[in-house]
Amino acid sequence: MTLNANLLAVIACPSCKGKLVWDQDKTHLVCRGESLAYPVNDGIPALLADAAKPLTPQELEKVPKS
Repeated sequence: MTLNANLLAVIACPSCKGKLVWDQDKTHLVCRGESLAYPVNDGIPALLADAAKPLTPQELEKVPKS
């Protein structure tokens, strides 16, 4: 699954309003500033605080830079 580049350009982390990075391997959006991963279900990002999963520094290292 891929996400539309236009969508990635306009959505932001609901917590810090920072840029989100698409991690295609894990199918979630990652906020590096908050170390949170937001799931993407059937192509729809779940940008809710309750849906976010905290990432460890080791998990964050594996996320693509852009």
